[in-house]
Amino acid sequence: MTRTVVHLLRHGEVHNPTGILYGRLPGFKLSERGQKQALTVAEHLADHDIVHVVASPLDRAQQTASPIADSHRLELATDDRLIEADNQFEGLKVAVGDGALRSPQHWPKLVNPFKPSWGEPYIEIAHRMLGAVQKARAAAEGHEAVCVSHQLPIWTVRRFLEGKRMWHDPRKRECSLASLTSLIFEGEQLVRIAYSEPVGATNPRVTGA
Repeated sequence: MTRTVVHLLRHGEVHNPTGILYGRLPGFKLSERGQKQALTVAEHLADHDIVHVVASPLDRAQQTASPIADSHRLELATDDRLIEADNQFEGLKVAVGDGALRSPQHWPKLVNPFKPSWGEPYIEIAHRMLGAVQKARAAAEGHEAVCVSHQLPIWTVRRFLEGKRMWHDPRKRECSLASLTSLIFEGEQLVRIAYSEPVGATNPRVTGA
């Protein structure tokens, strides 16, 4: 059977001085630390058999992917299905006990956390991410691919593939900044999921993705 690896890479740290949930808003780029994280991941993957690099269209994902594509002399592709989850709290502070979550006008958005009612349904996130993964697997068959995306989409598709319920406690996500969730395929069958943190662990409760 042909072995193919699809690495789901979360982007690096973003410059977000006001601590808002930036979601799909334009203009949010990597911080200086985030740029260093992108370079560290590129160095970590330098000796891997990577033949395909693709990223979410958002700036932070493109910036994280570029050093990897450059080091392997590949053209960076874009797949809209890797984009951050849609969220009605974009542009607001949403930390527990702070900001928008304390305002009664926003409480109706929280009525169904299992869907979730405040944004893109988990099942839709999982399905679009799976589509992107399968396209990347086919493009890199017998080798490795890197898909740069965002915390919630990566964590959602991982839970879906592991057969776990997709609603969850965001504080317990195993998807640190610039981390790799690696999907190992034999032929078209997923046989293992591995997780690594080339730049170290980060707090999943930090606002943003």
